[in-house]
Amino acid sequence: MDTPTTLLLAGKNETPIWGMSSATRITRIAKAYQPKPDETGVIVADTRFAFDPQWYAWIAARPGAVLTLGGRPVLANVSRERAEAVRSAIDADSGSWAEGLSATAYEDGITIYNAALRKRERPFLIELIPANVRAIERASYFGAYKGVTDLLTKYLWPEWALVLTRIAARTGMTPNFITTIGAALCVWATVLFWDGHYWTGMAAGLAFMVLDTVDGKLARCTITSSWWGNIFDHGLDLVHPPFWWYAWGVGLGAHGLALAPDVFWTVMGVMVGGYVLQRLIEGWFIHVAGMHIHVWRKIDTDFRLITARRNPNMLILFVSLLFSRPDLGLLAVTGWTVLSLIFHFVRLLQAIAARRRGAALTSWLSDGSAA
Repeated sequence: MDTPTTLLLAGKNETPIWGMSSATRITRIAKAYQPKPDETGVIVADTRFAFDPQWYAWIAARPGAVLTLGGRPVLANVSRERAEAVRSAIDADSGSWAEGLSATAYEDGITIYNAALRKRERPFLIELIPANVRAIERASYFGAYKGVTDLLTKYLWPEWALVLTRIAARTGMTPNFITTIGAALCVWATVLFWDGHYWTGMAAGLAFMVLDTVDGKLARCTITSSWWGNIFDHGLDLVHPPFWWYAWGVGLGAHGLALAPDVFWTVMGVMVGGYVLQRLIEGWFIHVAGMHIHVWRKIDTDFRLITARRNPNMLILFVSLLFSRPDLGLLAVTGWTVLSLIFHFVRLLQAIAARRRGAALTSWLSDGSAA
């Protein structure tokens, strides 16, 4: 793999992580990072350490800075003229690398706000030795997790998905391959719901939902995200839920629980319309506030756990199956869709009002407030 001209690798390390060498991983990070026009220095990275990609962006924005762990340099942003000398000093474990550089110790506890994953955290930085591989992969995996998501994704299957992500990485599976398997399961679940085979459909849907976590984590952990992968994954996520709800409604007939035609079409109109409107509100909020609606205040983050998205809705439907009343489950999801829509619409109006008053709209995750 060609190394970017803005990266120099120091040290030697044969310990693999996520099925690849440290040098390959760091090179992928450097290629994925898009430097700003004023970031013309060279990043010297020690392959004897594994770090979250956020640290690469952090150091790239700080000319003359070096990030250390235990007093040892991990990442340094230096001029092209001095880059080779710094790399040689790091290779030789010589202290001359520090000349003219401003050191920041990882132990100082710096935190970074990750806007893409909607969370504030202290990204991982660990020495890459065989004894630390599982801990590093775990830190890398959970570092790729969104801080703001639904309760099932956050609490129920992170450990399952971690095991599957490790297997996928070690066997050379690509994120798009995982997404393709998930897409097949998604279609199968739709057919099963249509025929009223709700429990089997639930199993297929659960497998799909777990793989929907795995493909994204695999892409981030192996640094193999792609334009098509993002379109494929997010497009599937965006399109399929209304088909599930419609199929569920059709399948009620197989259980003698079919809704009256006027009720059925009202339910479908509310659920599909509410789903679309909620997505539009989220987009409008980003236009107004420059951030996702779910990260404005802590109440928005907490509500994201249960808002009427696919996973919380599936939990409602699962409970209805326990009582053999999938019809009431569908009606409950319809009602919850309306309540969630009202909540988000009110939050949008509040943001618009705040903007008109001249108030600054910032995320509680970025500014540390919980108001």
